[in-house]
Amino acid sequence: MRTDVYEKITNQIVSELERGVRPWHQPWKAEHAAGRITRPLRGNGIPYQGINVLMLWSAAIEKGYAAPIWMTFKQSLELKAHVRKGEQGSLVVYADKIIRTETDASTGEDSERAIPFMKGYTVFNVEQVEGLPDHYYGKPEVRTDSVQRIAHAESFFAATGANVVHGGSRACYVPSTDNVHMPCIDFFRDAESYYATRAHETCHWTRHKSRLDREFGRKRFGDEGYAMEELVAELGAAFLSADLELTPDVRDDHAAYIASWIKVLKNDKRAIFTAASHAQRAADYLNGLQAENAAQADAA
Repeated sequence: MRTDVYEKITNQIVSELERGVRPWHQPWKAEHAAGRITRPLRGNGIPYQGINVLMLWSAAIEKGYAAPIWMTFKQSLELKAHVRKGEQGSLVVYADKIIRTETDASTGEDSERAIPFMKGYTVFNVEQVEGLPDHYYGKPEVRTDSVQRIAHAESFFAATGANVVHGGSRACYVPSTDNVHMPCIDFFRDAESYYATRAHETCHWTRHKSRLDREFGRKRFGDEGYAMEELVAELGAAFLSADLELTPDVRDDHAAYIASWIKVLKNDKRAIFTAASHAQRAADYLNGLQAENAAQADAA
């Protein structure tokens, strides 16, 4: 029987959630001997995106890899290296399509139809590969430039243009007023947790009809549409935290969402792919606003 890629990945993530593990929290610090590394990287240095980020973070957590770089068996050979005997690889996926010619029964005319599908292949962490150049094996180092890093996060969120109202003890996005509400930074255990929470709520901010116009049929608090939007914001915040080189602690208030996420994922094997795709769009949208802001500043 052919393996269903959607079901395999969904079952893996559900299993981890049931154990209380969030597979979208990056397992390494943001500094690596090859440079500042945040998301998992292909062997050619290009970052993975969407569902593959979650899958490779999850694999790194499970197997204890410190290096964030991955490559195929063939790519290791091209670098005159080799995967150690007995090592098991990790699954990544990509979208593809097949073109099928169909004949209309009434007219006899042929037409072509594209049928999308998800295809998987295997990659290995560089810690499973012997003989690579030294920089591939660089260990993550503890960051000491916390002030600079948080200043960068502050400027990132300012450039989005999202209106933030500080005060109170609850973080949320209010669509009716299009405002992000945040407790003051002193309310949080540390500054990184503040910015991770702000990333979560700013991802919600992207759902507004004037931005990404994202809607999952939400009708009431706690329904599946609500859980999906929360999952998108959770994943989007994880992606942005990686982009901003933040490693915040897991938010305690998100423990209540785990049961609803598990329910959604069990009911729809493609839900995590949908959530990761929307989260990637939210992160890309917010990153895109940085370039717009810089261009406006240069023109002024």
